[in-house]
Amino acid sequence: MKRVRFRDSAGNVRGGRWTVDGGEDVVTAAAGPYGRISFGDETFSPDEVEILPPCEPTKIVCIGLNYEDHAEEQGEEIPDRPMLFLKPPNTVTSHGKRVTLPANKERIDYEAELGVVISEQCRNVTAENAEDVIAGYTCVNDLSNRDDQMVEQNWVRGKAFDNAAPIGPLIATPEHLPEDATIEARVNGETRQSSSRDNLIFSIPELIEEITTYMTLEPGDVISTGTPAGVGPLEDGDEVEIEIEGIGALSHTVHIP
Repeated sequence: MKRVRFRDSAGNVRGGRWTVDGGEDVVTAAAGPYGRISFGDETFSPDEVEILPPCEPTKIVCIGLNYEDHAEEQGEEIPDRPMLFLKPPNTVTSHGKRVTLPANKERIDYEAELGVVISEQCRNVTAENAEDVIAGYTCVNDLSNRDDQMVEQNWVRGKAFDNAAPIGPLIATPEHLPEDATIEARVNGETRQSSSRDNLIFSIPELIEEITTYMTLEPGDVISTGTPAGVGPLEDGDEVEIEIEGIGALSHTVHIP
């Protein structure tokens, strides 16, 4: 199943299924939103509603340096346990938005990431039982303000600024995501990142076990599993597309005052 949250023309927030020709399909960056969204007996064209973040996380738990090639391009050693940091709810924004970024910064980077959406409140989940608490998967752009990230220890200015986590456009339940699902980032149509889920250093079950050893996860929380090599800076007016096989494409533009 592929679930989407949206606001209709009357201002009502709805949750529906994304379907194409009687079956579920993805949002493609090249074609734009297409197909239909079903809510009860009503159907909507995706381009006539406002697509909202597919969940409302109390927090996004992000993983640093979880691809070997990204660690190499950052000049960092591969960690011996997952590197964790948090993005709060103010960072969340959605598909199709014009995302305003902090002004007067030398470098703000895109980072394509696979997001794991949590289904229920959980703590101390073993890797063996991790699948029991996964609602599905989504696309995340872990926007990073490198100016401040490089000079602070806790990364609040670098990672937790407003609009720093575009997510969406939908949640795909686990059966849609191949074990080797491709992950790509494009900027203005040019591919900048291209990798696969099976290149993760720490697997999704390992991440869930590690995170829930230290904190309770709530329904709708997101684990952003790390980014592959190819991260780079954004400029005012850029269009960013994060596409993950089995989910679809998260697309947004960038405004830098």
